[in-house]
Amino acid sequence: MSTTPPGPKGVPVFGNGRQYARDPFQFITACTEAYGDVVRLDLGPRETYMLTNPRDVERVLVSECAKFRKPDLDAGIDDLLGDGLLLSEGDTWEKQRDLANPAFHARRVGALDDVMVDHAEETVADWAVGDRVDLQLEMARLTVKIIVSAMFGTNVSEAKIRRVQENLEPLGQRFEPSPMRAIVPDWAPTAENRKFDAAVAALEEVLDDILAERRGTQETAPDPAGDATGRGVPMDLLSILLRARDRGEQSDRQLRDELMTMLLAGHDTTALTLTYTYYLLSEHPEVRDRVHAEIDEIDGTPTASDVRNLEYVDRVLSEAMRLYPPVYTVFREPKTDVRIAGYRIPQGSIVMIPQWGVHRSDRWYDDPLTFDPDRWAPERRADRPRFSYFPFGGGPRHCIGKQLSLLEAKLILATVGSEYTLDYEGPDLDLRGSLTMHPDHPMPMRIRPRSESPER
Repeated sequence: MSTTPPGPKGVPVFGNGRQYARDPFQFITACTEAYGDVVRLDLGPRETYMLTNPRDVERVLVSECAKFRKPDLDAGIDDLLGDGLLLSEGDTWEKQRDLANPAFHARRVGALDDVMVDHAEETVADWAVGDRVDLQLEMARLTVKIIVSAMFGTNVSEAKIRRVQENLEPLGQRFEPSPMRAIVPDWAPTAENRKFDAAVAALEEVLDDILAERRGTQETAPDPAGDATGRGVPMDLLSILLRARDRGEQSDRQLRDELMTMLLAGHDTTALTLTYTYYLLSEHPEVRDRVHAEIDEIDGTPTASDVRNLEYVDRVLSEAMRLYPPVYTVFREPKTDVRIAGYRIPQGSIVMIPQWGVHRSDRWYDDPLTFDPDRWAPERRADRPRFSYFPFGGGPRHCIGKQLSLLEAKLILATVGSEYTLDYEGPDLDLRGSLTMHPDHPMPMRIRPRSESPER
């Protein structure tokens, strides 16, 4: 038996980099179908091994996670997120995770329902029947407002939201797959690098303004979730971090890194989940009708208690994240040589675990490219491997904001769906890879009253 996994043949210098950069989603799919559980790729200076069997995904993320670390793939992401929760390792990560946990306590998250609904209602109030909106921008605008209120304990102006959104594009471009990036140094004054540096600086200015506003209020400001955890002091993330800094347990740089991580990761994935969900609902009006019928069972303004009964909405979100996972692949680095599926994976290589490939495999799903929320009914999901679905990662490094994101998405769907139907009027969906998976074009949606059924 060969000790080297199979994989696609590359070309000199660039390996498989050009194929991956041209269309990472098609490339992942093709490799998943052609080569099986472990695929060897040449994507840069280090060997990459792609894992597509849920059994192996579970080993890397959960049962043997201590053998792996987050890899240092791109100096740019270090400049952007630094040592925040997403990238930090070891004692730093454990300390920061412990600090942050109270801000994501289940009782506190549930008590943020009013904040989420208030912002959703403000967004809907700006719409009118017949309007055509770019839903991706609208959802990003809304989720920025919610994450700043929920985790930073303040509100953010429309001008600052525009400033954040204006600078997301050059950030995203910096992390799109490119075979040239391994050749051109990060310090080179290319147009892309200059735009990236300017975008990082612009976002830091927004965070500096928020810090200036909150400084000195970390003991006394009202928590947007009230006193849900019974601590008697505000437990939004920024208040927690500011108190840790006062105790000498947090540097200014660490504070900046955590806020940048939360601002970007805390709004982007939820906005994308909602964008893809609305796209799929527009393409499947029979599913949308069932969603609306379930939402109509809510009496009055939706609450965290209400969404616990939205079983079909929960299935729809799960299916949307299966087909269009905002985080479409995760990476790990073995600390020592490991053996997976009979193959040696050397220390220092890159392990690639693609949600996109696993979620869409016919090994784990019947008719995997079909949008079928009922595949998440208990009797149908019971026989699937646990890690055939992992949009929020898994193990100790699973997304700390999972419950916040799901509650937010359900409350927004309920708020919008109680009044409006959204119909997609754009091109066939095309996707672009970066840190997360984005549509490669605007996502225009027509705002219609619930009572109106468009012709199809």
